[in-house]
Amino acid sequence: MGSPARIVRDYESATAFLFGRINYERTRRVPYRSRRFKLDRMRQLAHRLGDPQRSFPAVHIAGTKGKGSTAVMMASVLSAAGYRTGLYTSPHLQRLEERFVVDGQPCDPAVLVDLLARIEPIVRDLDRRTDDQGDSQAPTYFEITTAAALLYFRDRQVDVAVLEVGLGGRLDSTNICHPVVSAITTISFDHTHILGNTLAAIAREKAGIIRPLVPVVTGVSEPEPREVIERLAAEQRTTLQVLGRDFDFDYHPALAGGTAAGGDGHDVGSCLDYREGVGAERQVLERVSLRLLGRHQAVNASVALAMCGQLRRAGWRVDEAAIRRGLQRAACPARVEIVSRSPDVILDAAHNPASVAALLDTLAERAHPGPRLLVFGTSADKDAAAMLAQLLPHFDHVVLTRYVNNPRGVEPRRLYEQARALQQQQGSSRATLHQQADPESAWRLARTLISPAHLVCVTGSFFLAAEIRPFIAQRQPAAASCS
Repeated sequence: MGSPARIVRDYESATAFLFGRINYERTRRVPYRSRRFKLDRMRQLAHRLGDPQRSFPAVHIAGTKGKGSTAVMMASVLSAAGYRTGLYTSPHLQRLEERFVVDGQPCDPAVLVDLLARIEPIVRDLDRRTDDQGDSQAPTYFEITTAAALLYFRDRQVDVAVLEVGLGGRLDSTNICHPVVSAITTISFDHTHILGNTLAAIAREKAGIIRPLVPVVTGVSEPEPREVIERLAAEQRTTLQVLGRDFDFDYHPALAGGTAAGGDGHDVGSCLDYREGVGAERQVLERVSLRLLGRHQAVNASVALAMCGQLRRAGWRVDEAAIRRGLQRAACPARVEIVSRSPDVILDAAHNPASVAALLDTLAERAHPGPRLLVFGTSADKDAAAMLAQLLPHFDHVVLTRYVNNPRGVEPRRLYEQARALQQQQGSSRATLHQQADPESAWRLARTLISPAHLVCVTGSFFLAAEIRPFIAQRQPAAASCS
């Protein structure tokens, strides 16, 4: 038999090739604990490409929440320090190229097509192979996108790559990298059907990125998961810095009602005073400005600052000026992102109870005096009831919907029934509930219910944020954005 015909010829065929792979971002059934989910396939794919991960050092970041924002902050600081910096994050909001960034610029679509065309014949060959245990060697969607990122960063000759873990850590495709510093941002309940139903079990999976003698920073403060991380770091004979013990910060929220303009024209969402060490090793940075909103982003920034300290101790040139520029410029779409004014429309990808709590804390900082409307949709593997229980008391209207480009979305009727039951349990009837089949109709209904005085919040999923964003932009093309 001859080799299968190549299908990657242009952008459409390239994305079709990818979307035809097993994609655990689009299914609830992830065989994480089976023989099938392991790093052998990723190592084999990378080896066939010449092991591009060996061409640059990595900053490796895991965590339940905050890992994407922390990765963006680290990449921004390293670019500001003069290093050619790659950034790999997931998922993307609008286009696949958003996952592959060098010095703040996403990969060109034509370059992405070339990358996938080079990877395709190797993937086709691996598709026909099994390992010694009879398991398929066929690479998954995330393995291929990770390989594309590593290949792209080697082609661009980056000095360093910041890699966000996709799922877990121990068995994540990014865990073939060669880190110079690693971080575990937070541990909370998410993906419990995959990673475990205790914080300790989840921490064990996240801490699987810890390598011998590679320093680790963590924002985890809860005793149960922190002890797991401490034990694994000790086993790997590496340095561990813990938030609240080895470094800390004071948070200063933005003034209610808006953001202040930074010195280089970027918005300032908040700021923090950072401190670490004792005695002669003590470092203090006061009034470090963040473009990102919320105390949770100050937590992420403090983790990034601790990683910068580890890099400096290893000889990297990351001075205070670069830190201040980088953190003030760092922006993350769909992380408490103000995408429109009058009414204020906030897009946030909170998808578990912990991230919803952080969102509500940030909204409380802004002290918006007007009425509020929520658009909510989430995935079947998320704790929708717990998220709605937190959100419902804070909104006057709630539009429940389902994103359409991913089969994991929860039916609006099911969300509606959960919300009604919660209102009865809470003894609250403040929020008027609505249901709409898709994000476009949800936004169309929302427009009929809001006035310029409203605060509108869209949350529950990255996928919802991605699908509703274009309709918000159509309403107000000149809307201010944090992206």
